[in-house]
Amino acid sequence: MSDLAEVLVTGLGAITPLGADAGSTWAGMLEGASGVTLIEEEWAAGSVRVAAGLSVDPLSMLARVEARKLDRCEQLAMIASREAWRDAGAPEVAPERLAVVIGTGTGGVLTTLGQDDTFERSGARRLSPYAVPMLMPNGPAAWVSMELGAQGGARTPVSACASGAEAIAMGLDLIRAGRADVVVAGGTEACLHPFTIAAFAQMKALSTQDGDPAAVSRPFDADRSGFVMGEGAGLVVLERGGFARARGARVYGSVAGAAVTSSADHITASDVAGQVRAIESALRDAELGPSDIGVVHAHATSTPSGDLAEAEAVAKAIGTHPVVTATKSMTGHMLGASGAVGAIAALLALRDGTAPATRNLDRLDPAISLDVVAGENRRGSWDAALANSFGFGGHNVSLVLGRA
Repeated sequence: MSDLAEVLVTGLGAITPLGADAGSTWAGMLEGASGVTLIEEEWAAGSVRVAAGLSVDPLSMLARVEARKLDRCEQLAMIASREAWRDAGAPEVAPERLAVVIGTGTGGVLTTLGQDDTFERSGARRLSPYAVPMLMPNGPAAWVSMELGAQGGARTPVSACASGAEAIAMGLDLIRAGRADVVVAGGTEACLHPFTIAAFAQMKALSTQDGDPAAVSRPFDADRSGFVMGEGAGLVVLERGGFARARGARVYGSVAGAAVTSSADHITASDVAGQVRAIESALRDAELGPSDIGVVHAHATSTPSGDLAEAEAVAKAIGTHPVVTATKSMTGHMLGASGAVGAIAALLALRDGTAPATRNLDRLDPAISLDVVAGENRRGSWDAALANSFGFGGHNVSLVLGRA
């Protein structure tokens, strides 16, 4: 394998409904914990009463003067990037050889909605001078690039729920093309708001299930009824293989291959053919075959049609032999951050030889033939994993991760 072809993961960072960092998030997944809770605010009087908010207040992890300039999605990106960079050992790299790619589905939507309320209520003079940089979708990548002094590019894929995974695929391409030695890549999302929840509810995407909040998100289960909206961020440090080895970096694994396809079919519906193309293309990119994949981290949001489409796509492209895990059963759907957090989970499953059990999978949908882990975590030794992410607009991303 050429130096450019080998892209290693040397740092992980996350802030999610399960924990304030990557380690606690992974521990929560292994414990089968749930970050889904009741929405306590007064506006939650409609049919959707649950969400997966953060387990820690991000304002407690940032300086006050810094936090007030950042939208919540930017705050989460900064927190996760700092963890990932520390975890990688803060590699010494020429600024022009360091890039940042951070995806998001909605960008600073909380700022947009909040500042619009201010404008309508009090006029233009009451708007924040930071409103524009807070609402820009490229804000997270820009702020992180400035923090790290990255001059190799600050990029922002905006591809709905596939954004974080597409950012990692883009980071892979940058290193392979010889344009960067190190890339900080992943996704961030923070859009828990009455408007966004109402909008997703109006299109029948969110679950309206009553009862225990922790039991609402149930990917692949026969009684699934829609997804639970979450928030969070996940970032990884990618390095050119030769660069990482020369500095003696600790390695979690590799991004062996990736593929991005567009279904060009329907603005919201899942497309099996497009997903199959993404999976098969990612395998070819990694120079692996279906039998090489031992673990699949499924996109699996807990929607009736989406889970069924992905199950069919995985079975067609790979078969039914891999162990399948669906951690949105615990974190909810963090939209643009989910693909990156899923990639982190897949890497750690390979490292630890453990695939987390899918929470709330009491009765596998009889139309699904996959080996979805339920009840107890599955132990094994696997060399490669597939992580899927699919977004509204027909965005399909598949990542192939390799064990260190």
